[in-house]
Amino acid sequence: MNGQEPQGEFGLIEWIRRRQVARPGSWTRLGIGDDCAILQPPSGRPILATTDMLMDGRHFVLERDGAEAAGYKALGVNLSDVAAMAGVPRVALIAVALPRGAAVAIAQGLHRGARAMADRFDVELVGGDTNAWDGPLVVAVTVLGEAADRGPVARSGARAGDAILVTGPLGGSLPSGRHLRPEPRVELALAMHQLAAIHAMIDVSDGLASDLGHILEESGGLGAILDADQIPIHADAMTASRTDGSVPLVRALSDGEDFELCLTVDPGDARRILGALPVVRQIGFVTAENARLLRFPDGQLEPLTARGFDHLRETT
Repeated sequence: MNGQEPQGEFGLIEWIRRRQVARPGSWTRLGIGDDCAILQPPSGRPILATTDMLMDGRHFVLERDGAEAAGYKALGVNLSDVAAMAGVPRVALIAVALPRGAAVAIAQGLHRGARAMADRFDVELVGGDTNAWDGPLVVAVTVLGEAADRGPVARSGARAGDAILVTGPLGGSLPSGRHLRPEPRVELALAMHQLAAIHAMIDVSDGLASDLGHILEESGGLGAILDADQIPIHADAMTASRTDGSVPLVRALSDGEDFELCLTVDPGDARRILGALPVVRQIGFVTAENARLLRFPDGQLEPLTARGFDHLRETT
């Protein structure tokens, strides 16, 4: 390529291909450049697969945030899904619909952002698809990973009496721009899973109340009581509340794209995790009754309302 800008679709593919690096323990027998990648996982563990589509104007604003931030986020949110199953991400495929006119420059920015995230987690970019059109930027990422030694953690294993834990403070990610800088909790999930058998887990992408609700529903219609004074509130939620008058606790329960993990474990195992990993916080417990309640320090109970994001319900 001699340092020149890549010309056309195939020039761009070659530009990306030349920037791939071999990684220790690689799954890849054949990467970018053929009709399919050829993968051969050496461990024989279950394979995890996830995909997310991000769109300009919905998940990022290209003109404001830049293509590099979009690429970084697009891969990061998928790695967070793998973390939510206590897995190890291995390879990624990225398909893009690029705005015509600045397609090459945008693609290069996306690659820089995705590559930065991939390098952090030793993930190989093994393929994808590139198109240009007259519409906005669309990025679709697929990640494959493998389960840890204890096996994958689903949403459906919560039990009555389980402690409910979260891995960090919540709320305010969108007004602060933190949603563009996801921190997939891969290492933390693996550390917790090594310490104890996690019954159920999910990443907080659509709001804590909503995402915890998915665990409870998938686990047979269980309930929960959350302690309001134990919900970790991010400084970004406090800042947003001073600006727009919102309630920080409501933001912590309802804002999306924090990408922390919410999990349930046996109470004894919870104590072990909390003792070893101080960043983790217990926020409540699972109940047999199908009721979701928020408990305040004075003992008052209020319904826990799921106000998280829903792509098919939201209109703005």
